[in-house]
Amino acid sequence: MERKMFYNASPDLFIKAQMLRNSMTVSEKTLWENLKENKLGVRFKPQHPIDIFIADFYCHALKLVIEIDGDYHQFQIEKDKARTEELQNIGIEVIRFTNEDVENNIEIVLQTIVEKIKLKQEKMQTNKNLLKNDNERWHPLGAGVREGKTDLLLKILFL
Repeated sequence: MERKMFYNASPDLFIKAQMLRNSMTVSEKTLWENLKENKLGVRFKPQHPIDIFIADFYCHALKLVIEIDGDYHQFQIEKDKARTEELQNIGIEVIRFTNEDVENNIEIVLQTIVEKIKLKQEKMQTNKNLLKNDNERWHPLGAGVREGKTDLLLKILFL
C-alpha cells in the first residue's frame, strides 16, 4: 500500500472509510456511478482516507478531492473551510458540490469536474515540461545550449 496516497491516515480511519463506502448517500452513489472505472479518464477512489480526513472522492494522480455537501454542511461552513485549507496545505485541491447539484444537475457537475481534470492535467504537463532538463530549451547563451538545474530554477522563479 502506497502510504503517500493516504498521507499517514490512521488504521482506524480506514475502517471508518470502509463503513462510509458501504453506506453512501444517494448523491454519493449517483456521482460514483459517473466516476468509477475511470469514466472521466482518471481514477477516483470513494471515501478515501487522507491524513485525518475522509474525502468523498479522491484522484491521487491529480491530487483532487471532490466533496458532496449535504444539508448539515450549512452548519459547519467554518469546519469545511478549515478542512479545505488543510488539504490545500498538503497540495490537494478540493471542489465542492451540494447534494442538490448532484441530484438535479449531474451533467453540469460532471462538466465542471471534467474541466477541472483538464486544467489540472494541462498544468501538470506544463510543469513536467519545465522540469525536463534532458531536452534542449531556451538558454540565454543561445540555441543548442543545454540548460542545467540552476538555469531551469531561475526560469521557473521568473515566469
